[in-house]
Amino acid sequence: MKMTTRAIVPACLLASTMFVFTSCTTVNTVERATPIGTKQMIADKRVITDDTLKRKISIVGMNEGMTQGGFLQVQIEVLNQKNSMQTFSYRFEWFDMNGMLVDTPTSVWIPRQIEGQETLTITAVAPTTTAKDFRVKFMENVRND
Repeated sequence: MKMTTRAIVPACLLASTMFVFTSCTTVNTVERATPIGTKQMIADKRVITDDTLKRKISIVGMNEGMTQGGFLQVQIEVLNQKNSMQTFSYRFEWFDMNGMLVDTPTSVWIPRQIEGQETLTITAVAPTTTAKDFRVKFMENVRND
């Protein structure tokens, strides 16, 4: 009986140690050196009001296009500048040809998280074909422990 316990305890310690070290892995990414698809990058006007979030997460670029159904589609690539996971929320606001806000139930804050030094692509599709422009807002998630 003592022999079995002596063999099981080290095996359990080894297994738990391996689990801890493998759960903290990074992501390796491979992609084409010369992409086939071409992005329609758009210039943006950045209004930064949260200096803390600005030092953690940055916008790398924005790309827009149209779906086959005629809906405006937007992709935003964000970068976590820190080495640790960061949490934030974002919300899209859509505007018609006259600059009027298109109020929809989909205009809600969406929470996200991003691993350290990772890039993340956020994609949104306008809720109606009358939406011709957009604004996206970012907000740092704050814990209330």
